[in-house]
Amino acid sequence: GIQPATVEPKATEHIAEIIALVQALVTKGVAYQVNGDVYFQVERYGAYGRLSKRKLDDMQAGARVEVDERKRHPKDFALWKNAKPGEPAWDSPWGPGRPGWHIECSAMSMKHLGETFDIHGGGADLIFPHHENEIAQSCAATGKEFARYWLHNGFVQINQEKMSKSLGNFFTIREIFEKFPAPEKVTAEVVRYFLLSTQYRGPIDFSDEALRQARAGLNNFYDLLLRMDEKTLSKESADGDVKELLSKFAMAFEQAMDDDFNTPVALAEFQRLRSELNTRLQAGLSREAKTEARAIFLRFGQVLGLFQVPVKEWEFKESRVVLSAGEIERLIAERNEARSKKDFAKADVIRKELASQGIILEDRPDGTTRWKR
Repeated sequence: GIQPATVEPKATEHIAEIIALVQALVTKGVAYQVNGDVYFQVERYGAYGRLSKRKLDDMQAGARVEVDERKRHPKDFALWKNAKPGEPAWDSPWGPGRPGWHIECSAMSMKHLGETFDIHGGGADLIFPHHENEIAQSCAATGKEFARYWLHNGFVQINQEKMSKSLGNFFTIREIFEKFPAPEKVTAEVVRYFLLSTQYRGPIDFSDEALRQARAGLNNFYDLLLRMDEKTLSKESADGDVKELLSKFAMAFEQAMDDDFNTPVALAEFQRLRSELNTRLQAGLSREAKTEARAIFLRFGQVLGLFQVPVKEWEFKESRVVLSAGEIERLIAERNEARSKKDFAKADVIRKELASQGIILEDRPDGTTRWKR
């Protein structure tokens, strides 16, 4: 469900733009050349450190002794690096060399998004120095704001360690799909649900059990959607406050997403709505109410990329319903006997046990009980 990028730029295809940006910084007097290397002079950009909340004086006090003495400040960073044997190199006004890491991103961003754009993303480990340096060189070159909003995601962790190739705990989405065959099949929506369960700025702990829990959570939602597709057994209707319920959900969902994309809270609002609708379904909902509720799930689910699989095609885990019809009838008989003896606590336990297996009960006015999966 993820759309491909419109452009996937490569630094090697933007050497001309990179050299032009470096030259602009040299011309403005905020960059200087030393033996074929070009450095950005951080002291010439007064707002340096604003993204990472660091002060330049503190950075200088904590600088290591082995800092390149050719630099005017320990935190001055390379815009262009002099050619070294065995490295790729391009001709430039300062001699053969290659771009620094930070300048590549500024040049490519400006080329395709303009001198100012809305959102710049990246991992939390890039805040300093990479993104801090991007801001400094970009704003110093143009005199304009570079990016209006900065979004930094937390890490995926395994056993409290960051997932990375260097640690050997790295694997792909495709490998996750292959690891979980039916009946515990992990689909794209299951992985998405798992990721959304943590706010994007925080770390998220990956485990097989977490994926199983995510699948179980989605099963519950698709089970509700499946039952809302079925015809209402009861003539009575518990529509009542359904419109108000859906309206409150919409407001709460938007409030959660407005709070820096707080997806865990948004999912909690979905869970609350599911619980409320389950209660009303047992009493009976009209076709109109079901249609409105399904529309809400699809509309707001689309924001998160959830509930987009046609309900008839959703592959429930095979152990979702394990009770036979005979076992269900036996438990209903036990429940009815408990009710006749006014042992409502036992009756409620049996009802909840059946509900956990996806069995919905309907107590009829004539004293009989109907059930459906």
